[in-house]
Amino acid sequence: MEDIKTKVAEQLLKIKAVFLRPEEPFTWASGIKSPIYCDNRIILSYPEAREVVENAIAETVRREYPECEALMGTSTAGIAHAAIAATILGMPMGYVRGSAKDHGRGNQIEGRLEPGQKVVVVEDLISTGGSCIDVVNTLRDAGAEVLGIVSIFTYGLKKGLTRLAEANAKNVSLTDFDTLINVAAEQNYIEKSQIEGLLNFRNNL
Repeated sequence: MEDIKTKVAEQLLKIKAVFLRPEEPFTWASGIKSPIYCDNRIILSYPEAREVVENAIAETVRREYPECEALMGTSTAGIAHAAIAATILGMPMGYVRGSAKDHGRGNQIEGRLEPGQKVVVVEDLISTGGSCIDVVNTLRDAGAEVLGIVSIFTYGLKKGLTRLAEANAKNVSLTDFDTLINVAAEQNYIEKSQIEGLLNFRNNL
């Protein structure tokens, strides 16, 4: 497990899907000044990183959710990752829209979902957990048994952890903020002296 966390963190840093800039913070949509920028969609453009991540998702599903019968991606970032991992696993796949379509059949869940089917949600990033929990609840309302979530990266925010626990939604992330900043320091993406400040940023959100 720790080996996967490190390998995935190394790939995310290498392709700048996750980029650390403590001295020149990014501005999030909320206005928060953040030393970290995360865009896991870029993984799809890099075959080596993509192979590491998709195989890690498949391995995590096998290990953590052996009863899984189908993968469900979050819209839009989780769709491609769910599709590729489902192909590796030889498993059905679908995805959940942010809201129901206003045309056609008005679907919010795309793909075939059988009543009682045991599914795992594939998400690219967990921060406060809100959007992912909405997906879990939509699937539950449709009759699925949601075994849990596999996400590529998590910040480990207290708000997100609390929300997931309250929703009884297990999440297993391929890698996390703590692993990433330690790998970043070891590989000279940042100075080791910057680790404490990065942890303080995360812990105070």
